[in-house]
Amino acid sequence: MARHRAVALLTVPVAVAAAIALASCSKGGSGSDSAASAVVNTWKAPAVDPAKVPLGDGHRSTTEAMVGRVFACAAGGGGGGGGVGGAGVDGPWIHGDTWDSTAKAVVQGAVAWPQASYSMTIRGATRTIVTNDLPAHEKTGLFPIASTDPASAYDRNPNRIAEHPTTITLPVTPAAASAPTCVGGGPIGVLTNGVFVFDALDGPGRDAAAHETQDLCGGHPAPGNEYHYHDVSTCIRAAATGPSTVVGWAFDGYPIVVERDAAGSLPTNTDLDECHGRTSPVRVDGRVVTTYHYSATLEYPYSIGCFRGRNAVTTR
Repeated sequence: MARHRAVALLTVPVAVAAAIALASCSKGGSGSDSAASAVVNTWKAPAVDPAKVPLGDGHRSTTEAMVGRVFACAAGGGGGGGGVGGAGVDGPWIHGDTWDSTAKAVVQGAVAWPQASYSMTIRGATRTIVTNDLPAHEKTGLFPIASTDPASAYDRNPNRIAEHPTTITLPVTPAAASAPTCVGGGPIGVLTNGVFVFDALDGPGRDAAAHETQDLCGGHPAPGNEYHYHDVSTCIRAAATGPSTVVGWAFDGYPIVVERDAAGSLPTNTDLDECHGRTSPVRVDGRVVTTYHYSATLEYPYSIGCFRGRNAVTTR
Protein backbone atom coordinates (compact mmCIF):
# COMPACT_ATOMS: atom_id res chain seq x y z
CA MET A 1 0.00 0.00 0.00
CA ALA A 2 1.21 3.52 -0.75
CA ARG A 3 2.50 5.71 2.03
CA HIS A 4 -0.22 7.75 3.76
CA ARG A 5 0.07 11.48 3.30
CA ALA A 6 -1.67 14.25 5.17
CA VAL A 7 -2.86 17.43 3.48
CA ALA A 8 -3.45 20.16 6.02
CA LEU A 9 -3.95 23.89 6.48
CA LEU A 10 -1.00 26.19 5.86
CA THR A 11 0.28 26.72 9.40
CA VAL A 12 4.01 26.35 8.64
CA PRO A 13 6.27 27.71 5.88
CA VAL A 14 5.61 26.38 2.40
CA ALA A 15 9.10 24.85 2.40
CA VAL A 16 7.94 22.25 4.94
CA ALA A 17 6.89 19.47 2.59
CA ALA A 18 4.54 17.80 5.04
CA ALA A 19 2.16 20.77 5.15
CA ILE A 20 0.03 21.61 2.13
CA ALA A 21 -2.00 24.78 2.28
CA LEU A 22 -5.72 24.39 1.98
CA ALA A 23 -8.85 26.34 2.73
CA SER A 24 -12.40 25.08 2.49
CA CYS A 25 -15.93 25.81 1.54
CA SER A 26 -18.31 27.23 4.05
CA LYS A 27 -21.29 25.31 5.32
CA GLY A 28 -23.01 28.64 5.49
CA GLY A 29 -21.28 30.86 2.93
CA SER A 30 -23.26 34.09 2.75
CA GLY A 31 -26.96 33.53 3.01
CA SER A 32 -29.04 30.57 4.15
CA ASP A 33 -32.17 28.61 3.38
CA SER A 34 -34.27 31.64 4.24
CA ALA A 35 -32.31 33.74 1.74
CA ALA A 36 -32.47 31.17 -1.05
CA SER A 37 -35.02 28.41 -0.72
CA ALA A 38 -34.40 26.99 -4.18
CA VAL A 39 -31.71 27.04 -6.85
CA VAL A 40 -32.71 28.31 -10.28
CA ASN A 41 -29.96 28.79 -12.87
CA THR A 42 -30.09 30.73 -16.13
CA TRP A 43 -27.18 30.99 -18.55
CA LYS A 44 -26.09 33.80 -20.83
CA ALA A 45 -25.06 31.75 -23.87
CA PRO A 46 -26.30 28.63 -25.68
CA ALA A 47 -25.07 25.28 -24.40
CA VAL A 48 -21.79 23.94 -25.76
CA ASP A 49 -22.21 21.32 -28.48
CA PRO A 50 -20.41 18.18 -27.19
CA ALA A 51 -19.49 17.36 -30.80
CA LYS A 52 -17.88 20.78 -31.26
CA VAL A 53 -16.12 21.60 -27.99
CA PRO A 54 -13.71 24.56 -28.33
CA LEU A 55 -10.12 23.26 -28.12
CA GLY A 56 -8.21 24.68 -25.16
CA ASP A 57 -4.72 24.50 -26.69
CA GLY A 58 -2.77 27.69 -25.98
CA HIS A 59 -5.34 28.94 -23.50
CA ARG A 60 -3.10 29.24 -20.47
CA SER A 61 -1.13 31.98 -18.79
CA THR A 62 1.71 32.08 -16.26
CA THR A 63 1.23 35.78 -15.52
CA GLU A 64 -2.46 36.43 -14.92
CA ALA A 65 -5.87 34.82 -14.53
CA MET A 66 -8.17 35.10 -17.54
CA VAL A 67 -11.63 33.74 -18.37
CA GLY A 68 -11.41 30.48 -20.29
CA ARG A 69 -7.75 29.88 -19.45
CA VAL A 70 -5.62 28.02 -16.94
CA PHE A 71 -3.50 30.30 -14.75
CA ALA A 72 -0.53 27.94 -14.44
CA CYS A 73 2.30 28.32 -11.94
CA ALA A 74 4.86 27.02 -14.45
CA ALA A 75 5.30 27.01 -18.21
CA GLY A 76 4.96 23.22 -18.40
CA GLY A 77 1.80 21.20 -18.30
CA GLY A 78 -0.34 19.84 -15.53
CA GLY A 79 1.13 16.40 -15.07
CA GLY A 80 -0.75 14.54 -17.77
CA GLY A 81 -1.59 10.88 -17.62
CA GLY A 82 0.54 9.47 -20.41
CA GLY A 83 4.24 8.85 -20.58
CA VAL A 84 6.65 11.72 -21.10
CA GLY A 85 4.69 14.19 -23.20
CA GLY A 86 1.34 12.43 -22.81
CA ALA A 87 -0.57 11.47 -25.96
CA GLY A 88 1.74 11.29 -28.95
CA VAL A 89 -0.77 11.43 -31.82
CA ASP A 90 -3.78 13.68 -32.33
CA GLY A 91 -6.95 11.63 -32.61
CA PRO A 92 -9.42 12.04 -35.50
CA TRP A 93 -11.86 13.62 -33.03
CA ILE A 94 -9.80 16.84 -33.10
CA HIS A 95 -10.95 19.18 -35.88
CA GLY A 96 -8.93 22.39 -36.03
CA ASP A 97 -10.03 24.56 -33.12
CA THR A 98 -12.74 22.16 -31.87
CA TRP A 99 -12.92 18.53 -30.76
CA ASP A 100 -15.73 15.97 -30.74
CA SER A 101 -16.14 14.53 -27.25
CA THR A 102 -18.75 12.07 -28.54
CA ALA A 103 -16.28 10.46 -30.98
CA LYS A 104 -13.15 10.37 -28.81
CA ALA A 105 -11.42 7.02 -28.17
CA VAL A 106 -12.09 5.54 -24.71
CA VAL A 107 -9.65 3.26 -22.91
CA GLN A 108 -11.11 -0.24 -22.72
CA GLY A 109 -12.10 -2.02 -19.51
CA ALA A 110 -14.49 -1.66 -16.59
CA VAL A 111 -12.48 -2.41 -13.46
CA ALA A 112 -14.20 -2.21 -10.05
CA TRP A 113 -12.28 -1.08 -6.97
CA PRO A 114 -13.89 -2.60 -3.85
CA GLN A 115 -10.94 -1.35 -1.79
CA ALA A 116 -11.76 2.27 -2.67
CA SER A 117 -12.14 4.42 0.44
CA TYR A 118 -13.59 7.92 0.81
CA SER A 119 -15.15 9.72 3.75
CA MET A 120 -15.92 13.30 4.71
CA THR A 121 -16.71 14.45 8.24
CA ILE A 122 -17.35 17.83 9.83
CA ARG A 123 -16.33 18.43 13.41
CA GLY A 124 -16.58 21.97 14.72
CA ALA A 125 -14.81 24.28 12.29
CA THR A 126 -13.00 21.48 10.40
CA ARG A 127 -13.97 19.40 7.39
CA THR A 128 -11.87 16.23 7.06
CA ILE A 129 -11.66 14.18 3.88
CA VAL A 130 -9.95 10.79 3.89
CA THR A 131 -9.35 9.03 0.58
CA ASN A 132 -7.04 6.52 -1.07
CA ASP A 133 -7.57 8.02 -4.57
CA LEU A 134 -9.40 4.96 -5.89
CA PRO A 135 -12.88 5.66 -7.32
CA ALA A 136 -15.61 4.71 -4.88
CA HIS A 137 -18.73 3.32 -6.64
CA GLU A 138 -17.21 3.80 -10.11
CA LYS A 139 -15.10 1.78 -12.51
CA THR A 140 -11.92 2.49 -14.43
CA GLY A 141 -10.32 1.32 -17.63
CA LEU A 142 -7.42 -1.11 -17.92
CA PHE A 143 -4.04 0.54 -17.40
CA PRO A 144 -1.35 0.47 -18.68
CA ILE A 145 -3.16 0.82 -21.99
CA ALA A 146 -2.83 -2.50 -23.79
CA SER A 147 -1.29 -2.58 -27.26
CA THR A 148 -4.50 -4.27 -28.43
CA ASP A 149 -6.62 -1.36 -27.21
CA PRO A 150 -7.47 1.00 -30.12
CA ALA A 151 -6.77 3.92 -27.76
CA SER A 152 -3.07 2.95 -27.78
CA ALA A 153 -2.80 4.28 -31.32
CA TYR A 154 -3.01 7.78 -29.81
CA ASP A 155 -1.88 7.45 -26.19
CA ARG A 156 0.34 4.68 -24.77
CA ASN A 157 -0.15 5.55 -21.11
CA PRO A 158 2.26 3.16 -19.31
CA ASN A 159 1.08 3.97 -15.78
CA ARG A 160 -0.91 1.83 -13.39
CA ILE A 161 -3.59 2.75 -10.84
CA ALA A 162 -2.47 2.51 -7.21
CA GLU A 163 -3.69 3.61 -3.78
CA HIS A 164 -2.57 6.99 -2.49
CA PRO A 165 -3.93 7.28 1.07
CA THR A 166 -4.46 10.95 1.85
CA THR A 167 -6.08 12.96 4.64
CA ILE A 168 -7.25 16.46 3.72
CA THR A 169 -8.26 18.88 6.49
CA LEU A 170 -10.25 21.96 5.53
CA PRO A 171 -11.85 24.76 7.55
CA VAL A 172 -15.63 24.78 7.29
CA THR A 173 -15.52 28.52 6.54
CA PRO A 174 -13.42 29.48 3.47
CA ALA A 175 -11.68 32.79 2.91
CA ALA A 176 -11.31 34.56 -0.42
CA ALA A 177 -7.90 35.81 -1.50
CA SER A 178 -7.32 39.38 -2.57
CA ALA A 179 -6.36 38.10 -6.03
CA PRO A 180 -6.46 34.75 -7.85
CA THR A 181 -3.47 32.43 -7.53
CA CYS A 182 -2.05 29.94 -10.01
CA VAL A 183 -2.57 26.18 -10.07
CA GLY A 184 0.38 23.79 -10.06
CA GLY A 185 0.83 20.34 -11.50
CA GLY A 186 -0.77 17.40 -9.71
CA PRO A 187 -3.92 17.39 -7.56
CA ILE A 188 -5.79 20.68 -7.22
CA GLY A 189 -9.00 19.16 -5.83
CA VAL A 190 -10.78 15.95 -4.91
CA LEU A 191 -14.16 14.66 -6.05
CA THR A 192 -16.74 12.99 -3.83
CA ASN A 193 -15.78 9.58 -5.21
CA GLY A 194 -12.33 10.10 -3.70
CA VAL A 195 -10.40 10.75 -6.92
CA PHE A 196 -8.08 13.72 -7.42
CA VAL A 197 -8.70 16.49 -9.95
CA PHE A 198 -5.74 17.87 -11.92
CA ASP A 199 -5.82 21.07 -13.97
CA ALA A 200 -6.88 20.99 -17.63
CA LEU A 201 -3.34 20.73 -19.03
CA ASP A 202 -1.46 17.68 -20.23
CA GLY A 203 2.33 17.30 -19.99
CA PRO A 204 3.12 19.56 -22.98
CA GLY A 205 0.55 22.10 -21.78
CA ARG A 206 -2.26 21.23 -24.20
CA ASP A 207 -5.94 20.57 -23.55
CA ALA A 208 -5.65 17.23 -21.72
CA ALA A 209 -9.33 16.28 -22.05
CA ALA A 210 -9.05 16.63 -25.82
CA HIS A 211 -5.66 15.05 -26.49
CA GLU A 212 -5.13 12.33 -23.89
CA THR A 213 -7.28 9.21 -23.87
CA GLN A 214 -9.19 8.47 -20.68
CA ASP A 215 -11.46 5.67 -19.52
CA LEU A 216 -15.23 5.29 -19.32
CA CYS A 217 -15.48 7.87 -16.51
CA GLY A 218 -12.88 10.28 -17.88
CA GLY A 219 -9.91 9.26 -15.71
CA HIS A 220 -6.41 7.87 -16.14
CA PRO A 221 -3.22 7.45 -14.07
CA ALA A 222 -0.30 9.88 -14.04
CA PRO A 223 3.36 8.98 -13.50
CA GLY A 224 3.44 7.75 -9.93
CA ASN A 225 0.33 5.68 -10.67
CA GLU A 226 -1.96 8.46 -9.39
CA TYR A 227 -5.45 8.12 -10.88
CA HIS A 228 -7.06 11.47 -11.66
CA TYR A 229 -9.41 13.52 -13.81
CA HIS A 230 -8.68 16.69 -15.79
CA ASP A 231 -12.31 17.74 -15.41
CA VAL A 232 -15.29 16.50 -13.45
CA SER A 233 -15.70 12.75 -13.99
CA THR A 234 -18.10 12.17 -16.86
CA CYS A 235 -19.89 9.53 -14.77
CA ILE A 236 -20.37 11.91 -11.83
CA ARG A 237 -21.43 14.70 -14.15
CA ALA A 238 -24.02 12.53 -15.89
CA ALA A 239 -25.49 11.41 -12.56
CA ALA A 240 -25.80 15.00 -11.28
CA THR A 241 -29.07 15.95 -12.96
CA GLY A 242 -30.39 18.52 -10.49
CA PRO A 243 -29.76 22.28 -10.51
CA SER A 244 -27.02 22.14 -7.84
CA THR A 245 -24.85 19.16 -6.91
CA VAL A 246 -21.59 19.50 -4.98
CA VAL A 247 -19.28 16.92 -6.56
CA GLY A 248 -15.96 17.83 -4.94
CA TRP A 249 -13.72 20.30 -3.16
CA ALA A 250 -10.97 22.44 -4.66
CA PHE A 251 -7.72 22.74 -2.75
CA ASP A 252 -8.53 26.30 -1.77
CA GLY A 253 -11.60 24.87 -0.06
CA TYR A 254 -14.43 26.05 -2.29
CA PRO A 255 -16.87 23.44 -3.63
CA ILE A 256 -16.85 22.08 -7.17
CA VAL A 257 -20.45 22.03 -8.36
CA VAL A 258 -22.40 20.56 -11.27
CA GLU A 259 -25.16 23.10 -11.85
CA ARG A 260 -27.79 22.99 -14.55
CA ASP A 261 -30.52 25.23 -15.89
CA ALA A 262 -34.14 24.16 -16.43
CA ALA A 263 -33.18 22.47 -19.71
CA GLY A 264 -30.43 20.47 -17.99
CA SER A 265 -27.60 22.43 -19.60
CA LEU A 266 -24.31 23.30 -17.91
CA PRO A 267 -23.00 26.88 -17.86
CA THR A 268 -20.41 28.15 -20.34
CA ASN A 269 -17.34 30.31 -19.80
CA THR A 270 -19.45 33.44 -20.30
CA ASP A 271 -21.26 32.64 -17.05
CA LEU A 272 -18.07 32.21 -15.02
CA ASP A 273 -15.12 34.29 -13.82
CA GLU A 274 -11.41 33.94 -14.53
CA CYS A 275 -11.09 31.03 -12.06
CA HIS A 276 -14.02 29.19 -13.68
CA GLY A 277 -16.38 29.93 -10.81
CA ARG A 278 -19.09 32.28 -9.60
CA THR A 279 -21.00 33.28 -6.49
CA SER A 280 -24.60 32.08 -6.48
CA PRO A 281 -26.99 29.90 -4.47
CA VAL A 282 -25.86 26.26 -4.32
CA ARG A 283 -26.75 23.36 -2.05
CA VAL A 284 -23.87 22.70 0.35
CA ASP A 285 -23.98 20.31 3.31
CA GLY A 286 -27.72 19.83 2.92
CA ARG A 287 -28.84 23.44 2.70
CA VAL A 288 -28.91 26.19 0.10
CA VAL A 289 -26.36 28.95 0.63
CA THR A 290 -24.97 31.76 -1.49
CA THR A 291 -21.26 31.15 -1.82
CA TYR A 292 -18.41 31.12 -4.28
CA HIS A 293 -17.89 27.81 -6.09
CA TYR A 294 -16.26 26.33 -9.17
CA SER A 295 -18.67 25.12 -11.85
CA ALA A 296 -18.26 22.09 -14.13
CA THR A 297 -18.56 22.80 -17.85
CA LEU A 298 -18.15 20.97 -21.15
CA GLU A 299 -15.83 23.82 -22.09
CA TYR A 300 -12.12 24.19 -21.24
CA PRO A 301 -10.79 24.59 -18.53
CA TYR A 302 -13.67 22.33 -17.38
CA SER A 303 -13.48 22.75 -13.57
CA ILE A 304 -10.81 25.03 -12.04
CA GLY A 305 -8.83 27.70 -13.89
CA CYS A 306 -7.11 29.25 -10.88
CA PHE A 307 -7.60 29.40 -7.12
CA ARG A 308 -9.97 32.04 -5.72
CA GLY A 309 -9.43 31.20 -2.05
CA ARG A 310 -6.62 32.03 0.33
CA ASN A 311 -3.83 29.54 1.15
CA ALA A 312 -4.31 27.65 -2.10
CA VAL A 313 -2.02 24.80 -3.03
CA THR A 314 0.37 25.86 -5.77
CA THR A 315 2.94 23.05 -5.51
CA ARG A 316 2.87 19.36 -4.62
